[in-house]
Amino acid sequence: MDEKQVEKKRVLIVDDESGFTRLLKLTLERRGGYSVREENDATKALTSAREFRPDLVLLDIVMPKMDGGDVARQIKADSLIKNARIVFLTAIVSSKETNGKLIGGFPFMAKPVSIDALVKCIEENLADNKAQM
Repeated sequence: MDEKQVEKKRVLIVDDESGFTRLLKLTLERRGGYSVREENDATKALTSAREFRPDLVLLDIVMPKMDGGDVARQIKADSLIKNARIVFLTAIVSSKETNGKLIGGFPFMAKPVSIDALVKCIEENLADNKAQM
C-alpha cells in the first residue's frame, strides 16, 4: 500500500517544554501513522492549528501567557478546526488512575505518560471523533 492510500493522522502538540514536544513528535512519527507538529507558544496555538488542521491536539494546561483551557476554547470556537479532538496532557494531576477522566469536558492524561498509554488514548479519541461525524 503506498503512502497516499494511508493518510496519517495529524497531531498537534501544544506545550511550553520544547524538549518534551520534540521527543514526543519524534516518538509518534517513528511509530508511524502520525504527522506531528509542535507548538511551544500557547499564544500561537490557534494559528498553528488553523494551518495544520489537526485531527487531535495534545494540550498542556499550565503554560506562560495563556493556559490550555483558553487554547481549547479558541479551537472549539473556530469553525475551521472545531472538530479536532483535544486531550490535555498535564503535570498538574499526578495519579495515573485519573487518566481518561475529564477536565473541562476534555479527556486528560497525567505527565509523565508512557508512549503506549498515550498512543492508546490518541487512537481512542480519534475513533470517538469518527463516531461523532
